[in-house]
Formats: sequence, C-alpha cells, structure tokens
Amino acid sequence: MRWLLQKRNGAAVIGIGNKWKLGLGECSRTVVTSCRAVLLPRFGGPEVLELRNNVKVPDLKPNEVLVRARAVSINPLDTRMRSGYGRSLFEPLLPLILGRDISGEVAAVGGSVRSFIVGQEVFGALHPTAVRGTYTDYAVLAQDELTSKPASISHVEASAIPFAALTAWRALRSTARIKRGQRVLVLGGGGAVGFSAIQLSVAVGCHVSTTCGGESVDRLLAAGAEQAVDYTTEDYEVAIKGYFDAVLDTIGVPETERLGINLLKRGGHYMTLQGEAASFTDRYGLAIGLPLATTTLLKKQIQYRYSHGIEYWWTYMRADVEGLDEIRRLSEAGKLKIPVEKTFPITQVREAHEAKDKRLIQGKVVLDLDELKPTVHEPMQ
Repeated sequence: MRWLLQKRNGAAVIGIGNKWKLGLGECSRTVVTSCRAVLLPRFGGPEVLELRNNVKVPDLKPNEVLVRARAVSINPLDTRMRSGYGRSLFEPLLPLILGRDISGEVAAVGGSVRSFIVGQEVFGALHPTAVRGTYTDYAVLAQDELTSKPASISHVEASAIPFAALTAWRALRSTARIKRGQRVLVLGGGGAVGFSAIQLSVAVGCHVSTTCGGESVDRLLAAGAEQAVDYTTEDYEVAIKGYFDAVLDTIGVPETERLGINLLKRGGHYMTLQGEAASFTDRYGLAIGLPLATTTLLKKQIQYRYSHGIEYWWTYMRADVEGLDEIRRLSEAGKLKIPVEKTFPITQVREAHEAKDKRLIQGKVVLDLDELKPTVHEPMQ
C-alpha cells in the first residue's frame, strides 16, 4: 500500500488506500490525521483555552462523518463547561475540546454512511456530553447529528442555529408535541433557544407569548410572537393573560417556574432548561448525585401532576433526524434565523469567551475558521 504524507490547510493529510470511504464510492485518497483544535486542559477562565496544532483526528466509526469546519458558534454551555459545569463527568476526560454547533463541508465518511458525500455542505450539532467538540478544523459527528446546509445561508449563519434550535425542538415538538392553534409561552425569548422556540411554534401555527428584555421586544414580535412582555418595565404576572398548552422556561429560577406552572392548562407541559442533574452530580459525585437528581425530578413530576394536572420536564438537546430536517427546511425558507452579533477568528477564542463572560456581547458569537479578524454584523431585520 502506498502512503502519501503532505500538508493541506494546516493539517497533516495522509493517503491510506481505502481505509475510509469518501462519499458513496470506494475511492479514498486522503485522510486527515491531525489539525488545529482549541483544547480545555483544565477548568477556569478564558485564559485556560489553548489553540494547538497537530491535534490527532480520531478514526471514523462506520456511522460517523468528518466535517471540515468553516464556522462554529459559542453556546452558554461552552462557557459554563469551561468554568467547571459538569466537572464530575468531564474532569476525568480532560483535556477536551469545547463546541457543539458546526457548519462546514464533508471531508470523509464512515463505511455505513449513505446520506452524505465528500464536499457536501452540512451543519449540525453534537450532544451536550461530547468530549471532542467542534472548536477544531476537523470535527467528527454521527450522521444523525448533521443535515444539509441550505444554500441560502452562510456558514456563519448556519453555525448559530442547530444546538439552540434542537433544544427548543426537543421541548416543544418532541416532548409537548405542540399543534396548530395551541398557546405557547416562552419565558426568556430573547436568547437563542427562546428565539428558536418562538419561530418553531409560529411555524406550527401556535399562538405565542413571551417575556424578554426591552431590547428584544421588536425582534420577537417581528418573528411572530403575539405578545412580548418587557420584564424590566412590566409586571408580567399581570400582563400575560389566559392559560397555555406548553411553557418553555429558558430562565429556570423558582419565580419563573411558579409562573409557568400556574399559567398552564390541565394536561399542559412545563419544560425548563435548568435541570439539576449536572449540579447534583458536581456537588455529590456521580454515584450519589445522579440518583438524587432522578429522585428530585420524579418527585416534582408527581407533585405537579396531582396538584396542577400538568407534566413537568427537564429538557436537554439531543440530536434528532426529524428535528434537524425540520430546522433545515425552516432555515431554508427564512422562517428560522438566529442573528449573529459578532464573529471572531478561531485564533481569538479567548477574547470571544471573555466578551461573553463579561456580557460585552449580548447576541450570538461565532468562531470563523476562515477569517483573520473580528467582524461585527448588522442587526437582523
């Protein structure tokens, strides 16, 4: 077998015959063996992030896809994990690579992959517990974590969408199974998950109300919300009228939980992003924390089922082929957008995290793997 080693786009590339199948044929010629990646060697502030060259790219499993990243977005989960959230699970696995969202092109596919071919533009998101994330030139995702990128949007725009949108989709479409004509309340509609939830609900044909800061009111109304209550100037307990079939609480504090549950119809679904599984396991360790979290959730589910006749859920993102397909179709039609406020080159990942930590940038931040300097984006109309 003939082995060919060369440098391509800053990565080590080696030809190894037919080890990986590229596309639907059996004509593999080059395989990426190492590349740049941002490593998290320990928990802490932005200064702990390290951009390294020659980080090994793992071999593909049969159902996996190697993606040449063009843009990856920063999610709140990334900054929380960097600071130690999920320590009980992730600390033994350090160093790890942060990042969940990605948009780019297929570089190689595993032997059982039939949905994608090399060179195809794709976007998608990894599961929250993945330890080799997307802050890298070449990321590995399962084929059901990816879908085709709409040609109508850029890689930067696409990378901002999947993790937040899938989180909202799992809550509203998979758990609550919202239907046309139902009423949906999104507590905290100004963030990426809340904004996705509004657009997904409107696309289904639901009547949507939301709470947000004053700077987001016009944007959320333009996205189709029928009511957007500025919690900084209005008493939302008075302003929000009627009862709802589903409540998605992106804030997850006792006050919003009480409000959401009291505004639900019998048989409705309350879903919060602030589940306590990670906090319990970080505090007590996996052996005690995980059973304690399960018991706490079950207790709340029983309590609210009997006291209010509603269903109570902790909701998390999970890859879903049906969900990704719907997100792709809505994005392609211009019905699902997440505005990007600023992009940073991957070489400035520390500065990007610091800006999010200090709340210097309220909107979505994207790491552009092809760009050399930061770019501020125009507000989305």
